[in-house]
Amino acid sequence: MKVLVIGSGGREHCIAWKISKSDFVEKIYAIPGNPGIAELAECKNIDIKKENFSQIISFVEEKGIDFTIVGPEAPLVDGIVDVFGKRGHKIFGPDMKGAMLEGSKVFTKDLCKKYEIPTPGSHAFKRSDRQKANNYLGKLEDNKFPVVIKVDGLAAGKGVIIAQTKEQALSAVEQCFIKNVFGSSGDYIVIEDFMKGFELSLLNLCDGKNIIPMVLAQDYKKIFDNDMGKNTGGMGSYSPVPFVSDDLYDKILNRIIYPTYDALLKEGITYKGILYGGIIVEEGEPYLLEYNCRFGDPETQAILPRLNNDLLELLVKCAGGKLSSQKLSWASDKCVCVIMASKGYPESSSSGDIIKGLDDLKNNEDITVFHAGTRYEDSNIATAGGRVLGAASCAPSFKEARNKIYTAIDKIKFDGMQFRKDIALRVEEYPPC
Repeated sequence: MKVLVIGSGGREHCIAWKISKSDFVEKIYAIPGNPGIAELAECKNIDIKKENFSQIISFVEEKGIDFTIVGPEAPLVDGIVDVFGKRGHKIFGPDMKGAMLEGSKVFTKDLCKKYEIPTPGSHAFKRSDRQKANNYLGKLEDNKFPVVIKVDGLAAGKGVIIAQTKEQALSAVEQCFIKNVFGSSGDYIVIEDFMKGFELSLLNLCDGKNIIPMVLAQDYKKIFDNDMGKNTGGMGSYSPVPFVSDDLYDKILNRIIYPTYDALLKEGITYKGILYGGIIVEEGEPYLLEYNCRFGDPETQAILPRLNNDLLELLVKCAGGKLSSQKLSWASDKCVCVIMASKGYPESSSSGDIIKGLDDLKNNEDITVFHAGTRYEDSNIATAGGRVLGAASCAPSFKEARNKIYTAIDKIKFDGMQFRKDIALRVEEYPPC
C-alpha cells in the first residue's frame, strides 16, 4: 500500500515512523514533510493550504497513492477529506462538518449545552458585539476571575488567554476584536469560566459508527518548568497517566466522549478519524475543555510508541467503517516525550540555527528523535522555528524513560534551545483520583 502523510511536524514524523513498521506499507510519501520524515518517505514540498488541494490530489493520482493520513487540523477544517472523497480517494480524518468540533469553539459549546455534556460555563460574543462582551466582563465580580478567553477558530494552540483580572480580560477582547491579532479566527470569542484542576488528553478512533478509546496522555502547555510562562503548542507529554483511576476514566468516557459521539450522529454528522478530547478534572469530576479533530502533538509521540497494533491497518479500518471487532493492545512500558523549541518561542521564533548532535543519536535504540521545525541548510539540518525536535523514550518506569531522554538531549545543541526539565517528573508519586 502506498501511503501519503500530510504535515510537517513531530506528530507527522511519529505517524510516518509508526506506519513504516506496518506489514501493509509499500512506500510512504509526505507533503510537505521535514528532514526527519525524509528518512522514511519521499517528500513533496507543497504548501497544505486550501487553494493547493487540487495540487495534492494530482500528486496522489500521479503516484498511485492508496491511502492518505492528515496530520494537522487546518486542512481538515478546510475540507480536504470532502475533496478527496469526491474524487474517490481514501483518506483518514473527519469531513468538514466533523472538523467543526475543532474549527469552532462556539459550535462545540452549543453541542455540549444541547446534549448536556459537562463543560465549563461560557458565553459567546461576535465581533460586532464587542460592547456586549465588555459589559458582561464589567458586571463580573472580582471573585469571578480568572476567566478564560478563547477565540472561536484555529489559532495554532495560542488562541486561549487566561485573564487573571478584569483589565486583562478587557485587553484580551480588544486583542481579538480591535487589534485583530487572531484574524478571522477571532470573529467570535468564548468567555469561559476558569476551572482549577488537572488536564488530560484522550484520543479516540472513530469509524462513523464505532468509537474505540486509546490510552490517556498528559501534555505540558506552558513554555517553562512548573507551568510558568506563556502557552505553547505543547512542550512535552507522557503516557499512560498512572494516577487516573478506572472510575474517573469511565466517567470521562460515559459522560463526555460517548455522549459526544452519539450527539454527532443525532446531528447527522458521520465522524471518522481521531476524536481528541481535552479534559479538565476538578474535584474528581471531568469536564470537556475542547475537542480536536486529529492526533495531538506532542501526545501522539508518547502514545504511538506504546501501540502494539499495526497503525496503518487500524487507520484504514477506521476510514472504511470497519472498527467494530478491533481491539487495541498496548505495551506496559511508560513513554515520555520532551520537546526542544527554538529561541524566542512562543512569542517569536528563531530559524536557521544549525542543529548538532543528531547523528550521535541515530543508532541509539533507547531514544527516538522526531523532527518538527527543521529544514535543510546546505548539508546541515537547521531550525525552522517553533517547536524543533521531540525526543521520546519508552521504559518500565517514568524515571528510567526521563533519564534516557535527558541524557540524549544533552547531546543535541542549537542556539537558544529551550526545553522543560520537569516532563513526567514524579507522576508515579501522585495519589490516585
